[in-house]
Amino acid sequence: MKEIILIKLGEMVLKGLNRRTFEDVLKKNIRKKLRPLGEFNLKCAQSTIYIEPLNNNIDLEKVMDELKKVFGIATLSRAGVTEKNMQSIKKAAVSYLHDILANASTFKVEAKRSDKAFPLKSPQICYEVGGFILNHFPNLTVNVKNPDVTVTVEIRDFNAYIRSDFVKGAAGM
Repeated sequence: MKEIILIKLGEMVLKGLNRRTFEDVLKKNIRKKLRPLGEFNLKCAQSTIYIEPLNNNIDLEKVMDELKKVFGIATLSRAGVTEKNMQSIKKAAVSYLHDILANASTFKVEAKRSDKAFPLKSPQICYEVGGFILNHFPNLTVNVKNPDVTVTVEIRDFNAYIRSDFVKGAAGM
């Protein structure tokens, strides 16, 4: 499964007409920080920067460590990329997060559906994905207040993305 890094922007999203300038500076700083680690494709949409490694040999843990030091990043996370249909999303959640879910005892599913053309609403996505996960991991129970693992499904313009918890970035700019 293809894996990328999703970066969420902080207070930068509150900027007015010069927001693009701040985004461009942030992307330039990210490229500079990642240059020694390999080649990447950066794309910005919906207050998120998508970082796609162009080589399978890139160490994404090292990339994450370097990105935590870049000012302007509120949160970041590794994410599995899948097609925008429920069958693909459910399979991707189980396969991408297999090791994390196998070692947990509780979980919950959160859905963020920025593509409003997607046929299911967020609560329905949570229900479907959560049920599929429960069928594959008998060790798990649902705990929406304090789970060991939060499975997040993001339905965006380009694809669907599966991730677990995010990491805080350096914030500020």
